Amino acid sequence: MKPKILLQYLLPHRALSRMVYWATRWTWQPWKNLLIGQIVKRYQVNMAEAAQPDPYAYPHFNAFFSRRLRADARQADPSPEAILCPADGRISQSGRITDGRIFQAKGQSFTAAELLGDEAAAQPYRDGHFVTVYLSPRDYHRVHMPWTGTLRETVHVPGRIFSVAPFAVEAIPRLFARNERLVCHFDSPQGPFAAVMVGAVLVSSVATVWDGLVIPPYASSIRHKSQAERGITLQRFMEMARFNMGSTVILLLPGNGVSLESLQSQQPVQMGQRLGFWRTPASTAR
Repeated sequence: MKPKILLQYLLPHRALSRMVYWATRWTWQPWKNLLIGQIVKRYQVNMAEAAQPDPYAYPHFNAFFSRRLRADARQADPSPEAILCPADGRISQSGRITDGRIFQAKGQSFTAAELLGDEAAAQPYRDGHFVTVYLSPRDYHRVHMPWTGTLRETVHVPGRIFSVAPFAVEAIPRLFARNERLVCHFDSPQGPFAAVMVGAVLVSSVATVWDGLVIPPYASSIRHKSQAERGITLQRFMEMARFNMGSTVILLLPGNGVSLESLQSQQPVQMGQRLGFWRTPASTAR
């Protein structure tokens, strides 16, 4: 085992994440400007796309990291049948879910039931489709709706907080089904879909537009929260959640009516671009 992989197993993930959570919200100007400057320079962050283009105008590092984009920085694919990419980043993997299993990398896979923390919830995706998008430190860290849907349930699944960088994804078995994550189940006239917000090392923090900060606190057991009575319907392309620090989002779609584009591993993607189509039976027959 390579040293950097061994370190992933040995690190006190939650203790480090708690420390970084507070460090990234420290408003002392020399500190926050040092962190922001390092990220902008190292990852060549395009601040021209940001609603606030001055990186040092943000009150702390996390405000910079979870920054808004200009209203015209991203556009949704114009086809009403287009499934939209939920985030900026790179495709980790995408394709068919085969007999309930989702491909991770280099012979690694995990089940949809493991990812969702629920065998019954995984049934609609047994032979469906998945798209895994990795967000690097340079990317826009807000997640938007791939399709119009009504929120049915959220599930906070406890776990480790391994890195989700490519080197870890290739080496750590079932990584996405082991990390702390928030599962968001949606219903639509075409069928159900799920967006899974997977946390990562150094602040596994997720906030949603309907509940605010959800992670932390970290969970010790699976927590189901019914959302059906709240009547929360979010339109395609609307913001649904955001990551604070490291992140991956996994989109699960059923098999019927869905066709994905040919997406390559490590292919750059932007929020709002077309991932494929979700056609109704009537439109498929045309």
